[in-house]
Amino acid sequence: MASMKDSLIHNVHKEEHAHAHNKITVVGVGAVGMACNISILMKDLADEIALVDVIEDKLKGEMMDLQHGSLFLRTPKIVSGKDYSVTAHSKLVIITAGARQQEGESRLNLVQRNVNIFKFIIPNIVKYSPHCILLVVSNPVDILTYVAWKISGFPQHRVIGSGCNLDSARFRYLMGEKLGIHSMSCHGWVIGEHGDSSVPVWSGMNVAGVSLKSLNPDMGTEKDKENWKEVHKQVVDSAYEVIKLKGYTSWAIGLSVADLTETIMKNLRRVHPVSTMVKGMHGVHDEVFLSLPCVLGNTGITDVVKMTLKPDEEGHLKKSADTLWGIQKELQF
Repeated sequence: MASMKDSLIHNVHKEEHAHAHNKITVVGVGAVGMACNISILMKDLADEIALVDVIEDKLKGEMMDLQHGSLFLRTPKIVSGKDYSVTAHSKLVIITAGARQQEGESRLNLVQRNVNIFKFIIPNIVKYSPHCILLVVSNPVDILTYVAWKISGFPQHRVIGSGCNLDSARFRYLMGEKLGIHSMSCHGWVIGEHGDSSVPVWSGMNVAGVSLKSLNPDMGTEKDKENWKEVHKQVVDSAYEVIKLKGYTSWAIGLSVADLTETIMKNLRRVHPVSTMVKGMHGVHDEVFLSLPCVLGNTGITDVVKMTLKPDEEGHLKKSADTLWGIQKELQF
């Protein structure tokens, strides 16, 4: 007796089990992981998304919730599992898992707790997707990108930290608010550590190619009557403020990660301030990962833009590197 499906459908070709062409895995289904997932799904960047977490009920619930929205999405397959076999053949693996930053806790304090979590996650990813690009989002992101690089054995161009992509977005938003211009038309870069010792590149800020520093030579200094230094202070303080108000940050980092994902998956070769190995650049001599403007594509980071930094900017960057190295060299792998 023919089933209803057989009565409805005449099969022309038995489909071989093909691997997804553009598969993305997100490790961690907390607030950040789910903000990444929804932002990526809304941009139609994958033909399969895999979710992984250790909390099985939440994991299954989040997967089902997304699956139920399939009618409104263009991603045909959404899967999840505690076992990393579900992640096999991923092109990009985004890591958001880890201990959450508590109110008043610095990103750097989180570090050893998260190293221990990474010692489990990274080998599992490598086992099932040995050719993927790793995008680390968990904090402290620069140190954990170094940790992921060390544990994975991947070449450095395939291990990327989300870094200052969000700091720069916050910076450009605040710059736009101050000038009354949309942030897309405000150009400015925050580099170095994602967080407390990040470096605003005052010398590079411009609107339509007009250097703001040429109009206000005191910009970013104590003498600046317009107090632009406060804009960068707000960037540094903003995560702490959001955590204090709502308990965690999620939407902006999710959108930032989807922005990076789009550049990688579509091989756009856009320039982003992301965390990469900076040894040998700007006078840094240690194996540290910090954000510099990087060209991203479907093989990861292909190039780093050589920024023309003022001596004080370069000094701040080196200080950032020293801070991170001081913590890294104490880490227990």
